[in-house]
Amino acid sequence: METMLIRAAAVHTLVPGQAPQRAVAVRGDRIAALSADPDGLDDWVTAGTTILDLPGATVLPAFDDTHTHLIFAGRSAHDVPVHQAHTIAEFLELIRQRAAVTPAGQWIRTTTNWQEYNLAERRMPTAAELDQATDRHPVLVKRGGHNDVVNTYALRLAGITEDTPVPPGGVIGRDAGGRLDGRLIDSAMALVERLVPAEDRAGRADGLRLAGGRYAATGIGTVRDCAVSLDDYALLRAVREADALDIRVRALIGAFGLGGAELEDLLDAMEVWRYDADPWLRVWGVKFGLDGGLEAGATEEPYACDHAFSGTLVCEPDALFEAVETVVRRGWRVGTHAYGDRAVRILLDVYERVLRNNPGLPAGTLVMEHGGLAGPAQRARAAALGIPVTVQQPLLHDTAEVEREFWGPERVAALFPARGWIDQGALVTAGSDFPVGRFGAMRSVWGMITRQTVIGVQGPEHAITYDEAVALHTTNAARLLGEEHLRGTLTPGRLADLTIWDRDPAGCPPEVLRDLDPTHTVVGGRVVHARP
Repeated sequence: METMLIRAAAVHTLVPGQAPQRAVAVRGDRIAALSADPDGLDDWVTAGTTILDLPGATVLPAFDDTHTHLIFAGRSAHDVPVHQAHTIAEFLELIRQRAAVTPAGQWIRTTTNWQEYNLAERRMPTAAELDQATDRHPVLVKRGGHNDVVNTYALRLAGITEDTPVPPGGVIGRDAGGRLDGRLIDSAMALVERLVPAEDRAGRADGLRLAGGRYAATGIGTVRDCAVSLDDYALLRAVREADALDIRVRALIGAFGLGGAELEDLLDAMEVWRYDADPWLRVWGVKFGLDGGLEAGATEEPYACDHAFSGTLVCEPDALFEAVETVVRRGWRVGTHAYGDRAVRILLDVYERVLRNNPGLPAGTLVMEHGGLAGPAQRARAAALGIPVTVQQPLLHDTAEVEREFWGPERVAALFPARGWIDQGALVTAGSDFPVGRFGAMRSVWGMITRQTVIGVQGPEHAITYDEAVALHTTNAARLLGEEHLRGTLTPGRLADLTIWDRDPAGCPPEVLRDLDPTHTVVGGRVVHARP
């Protein structure tokens, strides 16, 4: 059995009241021993022991991202990384470079985790600009899950002309002169996306391998993926069986809009995975959605940009109640997207009905995903009902300017009130919501303690401490997942999931903490990331 010994300046176990240790021994996938003396575990060393002698390092548990989208990260792992661009010229140059090595006629796709307001021009590129990057390839530029921009080649392939009818629930963009500008929104995206060939299974599997490694490189050891299809999960199993999964995955199987026989069929298909004992890959439960996201979160008051609009409910409350009740009566947990304050209120109504009809449900069966605009009364109600919430500060950081356009500055400052959630006694955990927010252990911690965004500090009264922010990704996260007996703290017998930092993150100035990554990430006693 493989063994490892780590000597460091401080091993923070996160056990309340325990002083920092100086050495940790790992045997197989478990922590075997700790010592306050850096040489106190030398008796564990054998000829085959891996020794990491790092006298200036700090050791912490590996972090969880409790609301993210590894599947999306895998799908875009091979795409043009336009999220690195700061200007439209840089954006186009990245596409031009990909076009130079791509056979003519093949599709070129971009990553989705970028915001137009973060470009110097503060707008999306147009079809005409994409044509400058290449007119020999169809180009699909995606931003999040609701917006596409395509070049003229792609418009032509899709048969989209000035006379194409706009599909219900969609937008075909036009410039000031009424000409097509390449923008496609919501249902209109399907006009082009149906033509884009799916990546082959081997490519998708490699994308997941790459994406998992990228999470690990930022200190993330476990992800809770909040939109996984049955096919996606089968692929994750294949990647795991090939020993190519570097992080633990807890999957929420998407059931968006499903009810009745369709939902029962989905649950029947999930049954084969119920008793999987693999500590690397498990189904956590089922995911529903109640309202829209950045452009359509359901609010109590009208939008700042349109006083006749208050967001969109994508599911009727009674239908959601019936669906949630169906799932919990089959023994699965539920996470539901609720972003705006109206959606939070309605979701709590639904969850309260489910709890009343099903007394004795295990704690943590019903989870609120986001709870973006939850006010004090809603937070108190959630805590009283025992409803955990996942918050995503990186989403706020990256989208604050977009949100301000829709909701106005007061509501943007009120988003993701971690301070209030903690003070009011709720179980709150943290994540990124990648691809809308950027994943990373310390980047999220930095955001929660500073409330910094692309437009400056927003809602400083909602900031929390460093220790609290770390807990949201470690001890609290393990509680949410029902794995506090396995992970979240560093103690003998628990899984050897830990991160090693070349300095103590707690003492870093904010500008350093924001971009701090670990030198090593260890999951299950295996080094899955080591800085070159």
